[in-house]
Amino acid sequence: MGRSSQLLLSASLVLGIVAAYVWWQRHPGESIAATLDPIHQTLAPLPSGGAVLSMKLQSTSFKHESDIPQRHTCEGTDAAPALAWSGAPPTTKSFALVVDDPDAPDPRAPKTVWVHWVLYGMPPVTLGTPEGATKATLPPGTREGKNDWKQTGWRGPCPPIGRHRYFFKLYALDTMLPDLGTPTKAELEKAMDGHIVGQATLVGYYKKAK
Repeated sequence: MGRSSQLLLSASLVLGIVAAYVWWQRHPGESIAATLDPIHQTLAPLPSGGAVLSMKLQSTSFKHESDIPQRHTCEGTDAAPALAWSGAPPTTKSFALVVDDPDAPDPRAPKTVWVHWVLYGMPPVTLGTPEGATKATLPPGTREGKNDWKQTGWRGPCPPIGRHRYFFKLYALDTMLPDLGTPTKAELEKAMDGHIVGQATLVGYYKKAK
């Protein structure tokens, strides 16, 4: 996909997020009897009978189990990749996202899971997050947790050695979590316990060029 197409999709995604948030504000307390279509940026009805579709998480920057482009890493501009999802259960009240690397520091002898991004409190009609997402461009109402740099926001792949895996894990929750401040991954997982009604995972790889 060309750079212009990526920018257009990111712009459309931001507009879709704003439109979805306006809908949510005008329909407080309603359950979301819809799934999200990340391509057309619309709310699509659930199939007859209310069957829950499997959640899917994807990115315009890379395919599942493929290499993450350098621009999303410490060797580039370190911009967060665009994400889009669909198939959330109708009982979804909010979304949370965790991105981590289970191969730190060395895939041949991993010793820790390194956390790159923590988000929660995304409204139930959220369609995704735009490329280069910052606090200002995240879906309205989204709260940020701390990564393992003890900072909020995205910090991209920067593996010291080898080719690492990066797990983008999206959670659909049956509640809107309270303000947890800037929780760590562990603190967010504790708060989500018993509230996860759907999950989707996207995996990318990265090895430093230098």
